[in-house]
Parts: sequence; structure tokens; C-alpha cells
Amino acid sequence: MGDENDKYEAAQEQMKECDHRRNEDYCTNGGNSHNVAADDDEKCVTKKLKLSFITEAEIRQEFAHHQRGIARLNNGSFGSCPASIIAAQKVWQHKFLQQPDDFYVNHLQKGILCSRSVIKSLINADHVDEVSLVDNATTAAAIVLQHVGWAFAEGRFQKGDAVVMLHCAFQAVKKSIEAYVTRAGGSVIVVQLPFPVHSVEEIVAEFRKGLAKGKALGGRIRLAIIDHITSMPCVVIPVKELVTICREEGVERVFVDAAHAIGNVHIDVKEIGADFYVSNLHKWFFCPPAVAFLYCRKAPISSDLHHPVVSHEYGNGLAIESAWIGTRDYSSQLVVPEVLDFINRFDGGIEGVRKRNHDAVVQMGLMLAKAWGTRLGSPPEMCPSMAMIGLPPSLGLASDDDALYLRNHLRDTFSVEVPIHYQAQKDRQIGAKSNEEYATGYVRISHQVYNIQDDYIRLRDAINQLVHDGVTCNMLRKE
Repeated sequence: MGDENDKYEAAQEQMKECDHRRNEDYCTNGGNSHNVAADDDEKCVTKKLKLSFITEAEIRQEFAHHQRGIARLNNGSFGSCPASIIAAQKVWQHKFLQQPDDFYVNHLQKGILCSRSVIKSLINADHVDEVSLVDNATTAAAIVLQHVGWAFAEGRFQKGDAVVMLHCAFQAVKKSIEAYVTRAGGSVIVVQLPFPVHSVEEIVAEFRKGLAKGKALGGRIRLAIIDHITSMPCVVIPVKELVTICREEGVERVFVDAAHAIGNVHIDVKEIGADFYVSNLHKWFFCPPAVAFLYCRKAPISSDLHHPVVSHEYGNGLAIESAWIGTRDYSSQLVVPEVLDFINRFDGGIEGVRKRNHDAVVQMGLMLAKAWGTRLGSPPEMCPSMAMIGLPPSLGLASDDDALYLRNHLRDTFSVEVPIHYQAQKDRQIGAKSNEEYATGYVRISHQVYNIQDDYIRLRDAINQLVHDGVTCNMLRKE
């Protein structure tokens, strides 16, 4: 309890400093973010003289709350939150519980505006009004696709007009398309991406084919949904190039689903050029769950985007609507400045963390591939802080169910937490001499700052043990 109390007290001091920054900047606005000039938002971004960088011992301490004895190789699904940020979140929660009226009237909107300002600077948006904070990428997808559904329902889009998406889009996005687009009469064009993938050009070529298919159907392509980093299988997508192609081919709007992006790859929304861009802050940016940002480029349609939860702020702009959706815990949205302070403890800040994780995951991925006689699922430059590595074919992974059985077995027997991807083989090469052509299963490893080499060695040895013992996925089904 002593360590937790120390962290909480330290977080209280940090919060006092952050409150001072917020109050110093916005006290004249009475806590009303509607009146804050866009030029003032830069004041929220923390700029401190760095005296020393975080040590490896301090990193271990920040993540000491992780369950011991687990090789945690799945940061990509749920992220991770340092102890100092958990303590800062607790201060915000206590602030609300101690005096809710004062919290909502004098602190909430100023705090959320400060968090939005931090994100605005990190992603190079033009205006803080272009940045809204929402629960997660799923909520952001609902906001964008709800708007598309209304356009069909109101006759602005015609039956047969289409939405384009990648075949490996997140399942919740596919369901949102079903709920808002196809139900309203729109059609869906699915672009099949190759995997394993060997080059950016392969992805660009398949995307062009998908757009050509859509144009051949006769309707207009109203929206393209492009992942910046696909989840399963994991690949960095050349979003800037694909957005440019969309503009050339007359696609009306582009939504980049970048759930994994911030803290994982460099983001410049003006350079990317999409109309909408979303990224979770709790996956690779160290925020507590659940918080994401949705960037909406200023355009005539911006005023007609609305949060699915309608509150008394309806009609005041998406950013303001999203900052008030009733009584709930907003603390994860309020600690963004403190998270940036944590990230800036690392040499190179956010770009330094990104490079550290990318280099490490590629190194560990190549080590595993060598040990199993397989290869990475994409070139190193197309790996973010995650990598796909082919599993030995002798494991006999032949379905999504097999992938789940193997994942559960690794967790329960070897204390290894790692996602498994099943990849059907369409055209096996007769006489192939390596496992690459026969790999039907891939592990998706993540690397975050808390990971150590022993985590990956445990995974390597677990798979090697299964191969040595002649274990197959079919056998695991019968356990």
C-alpha cells in the first residue's frame, strides 16, 4: 500500500501543476470551452526541460502491476497503462466524487479541451475544433457511418451508391456498415488485401482493383474506409497513397481507421489528407481505457456530424457533444497531458518510443522466424510495433477455431499471451522447400516498453516444445 500511496500523492502534485497550467490559460473563460480561441490551445501542450530520461528500473516499476509470470505479447488488443497514469486518473476520479458540481462546472470542459489541444499538436491538425474525444474507434466509426446512413435515408445518396472497405477491417466497423449503410440501401465493396505481403505496391494494386470494381457497378463511391494499421493480420497500410488514389478516382470521402496508430506510427493528418481519422489512445499511447480521438477535417459536412448519444449539447459541434454524454467517468479523457509528460520521459519522446518498439519487434520477429523456419508476414518496414510470424506447418492449424485453441493452450500451459491468425492457403507451391509457402498460422507479437527478450524466448520455446512433442491443433481440440 505504501508504494500506491506514494504514487497517488505524486500524481496529486502533478495534477496541481496541470491544473495550474489549465487555470492559467483558461481562467478568463470561466471553464466554458465554447469561448476559447483556437490560437490558445498550444498553451496546453506540456513543454518541459528534460533533465534525465526514464531508466529501465523505473519502467519496470511503472508496469509492476502487470500479472507476474505472463509473457504479455498482446499490447495491441488492450494497450497498457503506467502506474503513474493510473494514479493521475484516480486523482481525477476523486476530484469528481468529492464535489461533482464543481468538477462539471469548473474543470471537466477545460480539462477535455486541454487534452484535445495536446492531440491537435501531435497529429498536426489545423484547428482544435477538428479534434473530438470519444470512447474508442468503434464509437468514431458509428459517428461517421451514422452520417452516411442519414444521407441515404434523406435521399442525398442513392440506392446502389457504395462504401469501400478492406476485407480485414475491424469487425465492429463491418457491423457499423451493416447497421448504418446496407440497412439504408447502400452497397459495400470489399477490397481483398494480400497476405503474406511483400511490398506496398501489392496493396496499392489491389486497392485500385477494388475501386475499379465499384465504379463498374454504376453507383458512386461515397466513402472509403482504410485501415492505417490492420489488426489481424497486422500490416502498415500506405494510407497517404490510397487517399490520393481515392481523390483521383472521385471517392467522395475517406475515413482512416487508425485504431493502432498513435504511438505506433508517425501521424500527420494534413499530409495523409483524409476527411476523418480515428486512433485509440489506450492502445499505444498509454492512456487508461477507454479513449480515442476522432479528427474531422473542417468542411461543410462537419456541422452535420453528431455523437450517437444525444445530450443537451446536441448541435454545438461534435467536439462539444462528445465532451458531454451524461454522467460518466471522463477521467481517461482528462489524463492526456499527463500521458504526454510520461512519454516525454523517454529519449525522443513519442517518436523515440515508436522507434524503440518497432526495432525491438522486428528483431524478436526475425529471431522467432529463424527458430521456426518461417518468415515475417510482411517486410520490416511494413511492421509497426507489431509483427506477424509464420508458425511451423506441423502444428496443423486449419481454421479460426484451431487458432483459438492454440492461443488458449499457450496461455494455460505456457503462460504466453499472444494472438493467433489463421490464413487459408489458396495456391500451395508444389515442391516448396521452406515452411513459408505452407504456413497457415501466424502469431502476432507486440512490443511495448515493458517487454523483455525473455517474453519472446518463452513463446519460441513453447512452440518448439509443441513441435518436438508432435502436438497438433487437432489434438488440442480433443483435450
